[in-house]
Amino acid sequence: MKYWLIKSEPDAWSWSSQVKEGSSMWDGVRNYQARNNLKKMKKNDLCFFYHSVTERSIIGIVKVVKEYYPDPTDKTGRFVVVDVKAIKKLQNPVSLDQIKKNNKLKDIALVKQSRLSVMPLAKKEWNEIINMSLNSSNSND
Repeated sequence: MKYWLIKSEPDAWSWSSQVKEGSSMWDGVRNYQARNNLKKMKKNDLCFFYHSVTERSIIGIVKVVKEYYPDPTDKTGRFVVVDVKAIKKLQNPVSLDQIKKNNKLKDIALVKQSRLSVMPLAKKEWNEIINMSLNSSNSND
């Protein structure tokens, strides 16, 4: 299993939209690096659902339920989608500011490539973010 972070502007597609829909297509990606990451996703991989722009926080977890296929919203045929399903909301959202303050997370793409909308995470990075969500103090090791 691999771990990922996917971003969405809450005004366009929010965590509550994802929960209401259940399983949905993750479309609209128009960056080649993000597209290549979508192509690497496998069924049952887990993704953090990140609200970008105004909130800048990890809100919940979704699971890949269908591997990549052509994005029907892309007229060029260059981009792909995966289907994801809402699994659970994090106990406490984890903000970008909290992530930036955590030395264990200083090299993740969310910090280094802030415009990238689909990015891989190492298992240790995933676990650290889960721990931050569970701990109200959000330790800055």
